[in-house]
Amino acid sequence: MKPVLILKTGSTFPTLRQHYGDFEHWISSGLGEHTPVRVVDALDGDALPHPAEAAGVVITGSHAMLTEEAPWMRRLMRWLEDTLGLAEAPPMLGICFGHQLLARTLGGDVDNHPLGMEAGTVALRLTAAARTDALFAGLWDQPWAQMMHRQSVLVAPPGVDVLASNGHDSCQAFRYGHQVWGCQFHPEFSADVTRAYLQAQRGALLSDQQVDDALPRVRECPQASSLLGHFASRVVPAAA
Repeated sequence: MKPVLILKTGSTFPTLRQHYGDFEHWISSGLGEHTPVRVVDALDGDALPHPAEAAGVVITGSHAMLTEEAPWMRRLMRWLEDTLGLAEAPPMLGICFGHQLLARTLGGDVDNHPLGMEAGTVALRLTAAARTDALFAGLWDQPWAQMMHRQSVLVAPPGVDVLASNGHDSCQAFRYGHQVWGCQFHPEFSADVTRAYLQAQRGALLSDQQVDDALPRVRECPQASSLLGHFASRVVPAAA
């Protein structure tokens, strides 16, 4: 079977990595133990494989900011642009930074959000397009998700279906075509990881008051977490 390609665009904090693992471990767990994966570190300059070698692609989050326009980001965007132009492009899911990267590649606008950072467990508003979406239909009855970002897709790319929004972001998730998705939230985050992130940002990007307000509202989000499993079930049958 072809593997699901995890494009690693960064790492979590060292203290979190010691206790919980890193982004690729959480994503691999969410995809399911029977889903073969291949991790390619785009940040460290690993060679990007031909898209035909992957059953699907998941792009991780990152502590980097897309507006830095680092060379590795431009290289990855060129790879994404070429891949999206293929007649038989593999399904894709971009998470947080990956969501923003896909949006920018498709012509959207990404920048610092004027309201600042969005962090913790937050509610989403799903659009009508999400009700029948292969990945997002399951969020309809429990539209909660884990957030941790200060840049956002401020303007959605042309031609996409926006699947979720809220009072902070007008484009919390989108679908391009029939098998490319971006989500600003973190389906790979557990409640414990979200709490750890809030504490790690205390006094840095978040004030004590912001952290203290957010912590009691953190909860598990099983429907949002199920996105990775749904993605795997969609791509793995075609992987042989």
